[in-house]
Amino acid sequence: MHAIAISQSDGGGNVGFGVGFVLFPRARMGYTRQPGVSAALAPFFLPMRIAMSEANTESVESGYGWWVVIATTLMISVAFGSSYLVVVGLKPIAADFGWPRQIPSAGYAFAMFGAGVGGILMGLWSDRRGMAGPALTGAFCLGLGLIAVSQSNSIVTFLGIQLFIVGLLGNGAMTSPLLTNVTHWFDRRMGLAIAIASCGQALGGAIWPPIFRHAMEHHGWRETMLAYGLFSMATLVPLALVLRRPSPRMLSGGTAADKTALAASADQSQTLVLGLRPNTALALLCAAIIGCCVAMSMPLVHIVSYCSDLGFSAARGAEMLSLLLFSAFISRLAYGWLADRVGGLKTLLLGSSLQMLGLAFYIYAGSLESLYLVSIFYGLGYGGVVPMYAIIIRELFPASQAGWRIGVIFLFGTVGMALGGYLGGVIYDWTATYRLAFLTGVAFNLCNLALVIFMVRRQGNHGGGAERIVTVPA
Repeated sequence: MHAIAISQSDGGGNVGFGVGFVLFPRARMGYTRQPGVSAALAPFFLPMRIAMSEANTESVESGYGWWVVIATTLMISVAFGSSYLVVVGLKPIAADFGWPRQIPSAGYAFAMFGAGVGGILMGLWSDRRGMAGPALTGAFCLGLGLIAVSQSNSIVTFLGIQLFIVGLLGNGAMTSPLLTNVTHWFDRRMGLAIAIASCGQALGGAIWPPIFRHAMEHHGWRETMLAYGLFSMATLVPLALVLRRPSPRMLSGGTAADKTALAASADQSQTLVLGLRPNTALALLCAAIIGCCVAMSMPLVHIVSYCSDLGFSAARGAEMLSLLLFSAFISRLAYGWLADRVGGLKTLLLGSSLQMLGLAFYIYAGSLESLYLVSIFYGLGYGGVVPMYAIIIRELFPASQAGWRIGVIFLFGTVGMALGGYLGGVIYDWTATYRLAFLTGVAFNLCNLALVIFMVRRQGNHGGGAERIVTVPA
């Protein structure tokens, strides 16, 4: 794809210059040229998603790409289950050590923050060498970290292992690098592939909490964490071997090709995203994901304890968490389908709005039946929120920049998840109730909605005003 520039109207009826082609989308991210159309008509064509003939476009997709999706989904489901060991074991861990709940909540926060930083580092590694090395490293370190946590006897070792081994080296390879790797295997059905792969989080959340609850009640949290560490290592290592085959991006030149693309676009300082400088648009997305993830993690981390405080058993709380995450698993596929048709930003707006409503409903739900219904609603709402950010990055930025930008976005997302989980514990320790914690989450969600609405409006106005739009090679 060639870099092109279009100078639009200055608002006074004067057009700076015309070009002999306009942009037509090709397989979501690429662009081709159509001769004989004035640049003045470009704003009418830019928003359109016109599918090109399959015969005229060579796709990078292959059958093996779907094996990569399956392996990625299973790896994410196993890795994501590790975070729920602390969620389900929050009260037993605190009671065993004589800690307030904010300490095990901090363990969850440390692991999430470590995973966010590790996602960028592992993403840089995979950009240069492929995904096999980071995946194997993450598989070994996650298992070893869980085994080590099960033997910890102090705050320093508990939090340190969660941060560096479970988070940075373990889960750091298991989210954004894996999803970014999936995008390199697809061009035409990328949205569906990302939606399926990201379902691993919801799938793991639906399966593991009841198992952890049963195991902890009968065997204790240490034995449960030790067993899961061994299990995760035994399953993740073979799955990581599926990722040894180089992606089409690596076969086409990998980092060298990316450097060529970046060099070709180095002088394109006027490139705009949503009418803003690219890093400004990225900063808005980072702020938005913090807001939604702070709110998101409140019920995810504390739903089991919340149900227990309302007088229901921990078993009912674990069932609600599984129901919530299974609902998210179902809705995630629907969000991926919708994003292919209306775009990632509008789909994100819908999901964030439903998430905020669900979180507000938790404040007023007091009966067992209402808690089950709210959990289903909340899962359907929040399920597709986080994957939308990866799709938005691929829609707004060149593929050669997707790896590090997705890593940065997910780092801020993990900061939000960590902050939300920790704030929930701190506010509970202060007030002895989760009502104020959930209300705080609603406030963060409102900030997220304000930013998303702003970006959706910018996207709607993208074709007007004085603006140069430059596409860089991907």
